[in-house]
Amino acid sequence: MRNPFKSEAEAFRLVLLAIGYFGLIVVAAAIDRWVGLAVFVILTAVAIGWVVRARREPPVRTAPMRRSAPGERRILVIANETVGGGTLREEIRRRAEDYEERVRVICPTLLSRVRFIASDEDEARAEAQERLAHSLRRLREVGVNCEGEVGEADPLQAIEDALRTFGADEIIISTHPEGRSLWLERGIVRGARERFDVPITHVVVDLEAEREEVRG
Repeated sequence: MRNPFKSEAEAFRLVLLAIGYFGLIVVAAAIDRWVGLAVFVILTAVAIGWVVRARREPPVRTAPMRRSAPGERRILVIANETVGGGTLREEIRRRAEDYEERVRVICPTLLSRVRFIASDEDEARAEAQERLAHSLRRLREVGVNCEGEVGEADPLQAIEDALRTFGADEIIISTHPEGRSLWLERGIVRGARERFDVPITHVVVDLEAEREEVRG
């Protein structure tokens, strides 16, 4: 069955549908209780039909539009707060060795619902752009041919958007450790492996440990 909570956007869409569902029933019942009952039965039948159909549908896996030439390695990196981590940088450098590499780094915006309501998207994108610029600068310092862009707040949507123009041979998803990662809590890595027909590597970046090493 397709998980409706695979992304924040889809969860928000489901909430809106639920509000509409109950709202239509309340309005219909206010007109006439029998009309309300009829609307309830019809909408419930539609919802049950959707769930049954979703259970039967196999997941649709998205593949990149093109693949690399011989000797070339195209790596798509998706990371947010961990985008500047040394662990991630070393993993990218290691995987790019012995290839004519092309690395694209996507840094989704950290756009919470509070920020969305407050129309604070510009600040979130500016912060993501700053993290991305720092990461690209550090990667280039170790000889990695890289480019990057700020992506959608939903990391799965950001990956899908990138695959339309970037034929990745593999995807690297970087997260905080278990217990501190919202992406792991939301099942982003698992969802990406179900959704995309590309090898996926999960890199855990412990920024607190890296800061301790620097201080040490």
